[in-house]
Amino acid sequence: MAWRSSGSSNAELVENLWRNGLITQPLVKSAFLSVDRAHYAPSSPYEDSPQAIGHAATISAPHMHANAVESLLPFLLPKTAAGPQSAVGVASVEGQRGRPRRVLDIGSGSGYLTHVLAELVGEDGVVVGLEHIRELKELGERNMAKSPEGRRLLESGRARFRFGDGRKGWSEPKPTAAQPGVGGPAVEAERKEEEGGWDAIHVGAAAATLHEELVRQLRSPGRMFIPVRDGDGFEQHIWTVDKNENGVVKKQRLYGVRYVPLTDAPTKA
Repeated sequence: MAWRSSGSSNAELVENLWRNGLITQPLVKSAFLSVDRAHYAPSSPYEDSPQAIGHAATISAPHMHANAVESLLPFLLPKTAAGPQSAVGVASVEGQRGRPRRVLDIGSGSGYLTHVLAELVGEDGVVVGLEHIRELKELGERNMAKSPEGRRLLESGRARFRFGDGRKGWSEPKPTAAQPGVGGPAVEAERKEEEGGWDAIHVGAAAATLHEELVRQLRSPGRMFIPVRDGDGFEQHIWTVDKNENGVVKKQRLYGVRYVPLTDAPTKA
């Protein structure tokens, strides 16, 4: 149904994704309505198809972004209850009560999904868009700054764009006295440090393998959504990697996709 989800406006696109069952959670629908794809896609922003953004990169089709967000949603929403917690359309919100959400968006490209994720993680959450091409890191920042909401997220540090090799994950100290440091290895001790690891990791390009450094940076519990090339190098599949509260890792292959590869930055002539 993806090819039938295009619209003439952001609201129509999201409504079509909803009607076609590609968005099923009300909170995800609200987040997508809050972010105008026209600020991020250089042409045909409301078509349900990938769009080139330069540097051999694309902004993924909206239905793929919707699928990624719905998969990660239990690890995005703030965990406020000590015991079981649900939300509208979400049977179980996973995580440590009161611990601010930390989300890593590898291959952030246009910045669109980074913005959508930031709409879901709460006032004390942080989403980092990580790019290995400096021009795309700067593009994401410029695109997000096109809207008042995006500028507020950037100014507060709740959304950040960084330049680095996403295959190695990300860690940074406090950028300012008022903003928290994020990332790095997840702490598995009984009292987990706020700054360690990621509740959710989204990878927006096809990896050659399930990089163990990214698994190491997942919190307990946490989830990674990542496209991975098969052994033959031609086919790709979405995988989810879940780490439960005891640190046990479960990897699951889901469905076939076609993404640009997660590689080194292209060399300049």
